Amino acid sequence: MITDIFRSHVSSYKDLPLTLYHVQWKFRDEIRPRFGVMRGREFLMKDGYNFDVSKEDALHAYNRHMVSYLRTYERMGLTAIPMRAASGPIGGDNTHEFLVLAQTGESEVFYDDRVTALKLGARIIDYDDKDQVAKVCAEFTTLYARTDETHDEAVFAGVPEAHRKVGRGIEVGQIFYFGTKYSEPMGATVVAPEGTRVPVHMGSHGIGVSRLLGAIIEASHDEKGIIWPEGVTPFPVGIVNLKQGDAGTDAACAALYAGLRAKGLEPLYDDRDERAGAKFATMDLIGLPWRITVGPRGLAAGKVELTSRRSGTSEEMSPEAAIDRVAQIYAQISEGR
Repeated sequence: MITDIFRSHVSSYKDLPLTLYHVQWKFRDEIRPRFGVMRGREFLMKDGYNFDVSKEDALHAYNRHMVSYLRTYERMGLTAIPMRAASGPIGGDNTHEFLVLAQTGESEVFYDDRVTALKLGARIIDYDDKDQVAKVCAEFTTLYARTDETHDEAVFAGVPEAHRKVGRGIEVGQIFYFGTKYSEPMGATVVAPEGTRVPVHMGSHGIGVSRLLGAIIEASHDEKGIIWPEGVTPFPVGIVNLKQGDAGTDAACAALYAGLRAKGLEPLYDDRDERAGAKFATMDLIGLPWRITVGPRGLAAGKVELTSRRSGTSEEMSPEAAIDRVAQIYAQISEGR
């Protein structure tokens, strides 16, 4: 379909490079659907398709997508390892799957565990610089990491034993370089600089949007519930009022709520008339990364309690300091740090 759209509207190399994408619901008649949103028959996908005049340009598009997807997953708090994969019926010479390590993963994976320490961090990447982008891709794909479909026991044996790992992974995306597999038979051609018509080189690059939800939860939880990474949490922080109906705690919680909103953050305020233990259990189950607890005893000393869901550590500070601390955390997240 996307090749037909291209050939109907583009005819010159001057319109290239071109990437078309959509985010849309898909249906696949799975023989064995898996639990939840992990592998359902209906799922939400983000698909991107590149069209380029040459193989060199198309491979650069492939690399650009790999790096941008790595950054996307990293900002979600995921370690998504690009693994050499089989192309299957969709075809193509180059393909990598992005897999998140999890015991419940559907794929057996073999990898050098040093790949899990690789991060893009806040580094600046010029996506138009072919050499720089290719170098980043090489950094993330040189260490051994393959699914069971492409696993090579002889090559894997060359990985130092201390770093040789076998586990399971959840696929959250895959990228392909097709070459001219679809464009040539369908007549998707452009006039090249030398004046001849040539079939375009194509690639497809997908992220499983709805599947990411399950993958994040499987990769980030404990016995109490979900632990949302800051980059994808439904609410950045929860406010727990330990004595609902008390004038002092009610006012302090309202001020915290307003202060966080003024910083561009939307907190979740638990103002139920419930005991403290039930409120804490609910917040842990929901899994917001940060919780601010407000009680009469702390307020008497001018303090509230800021708690990290992931580490469980708490720190007492003034309400104003708690607002600033949470705002600073999310400012760093938005900057990619």
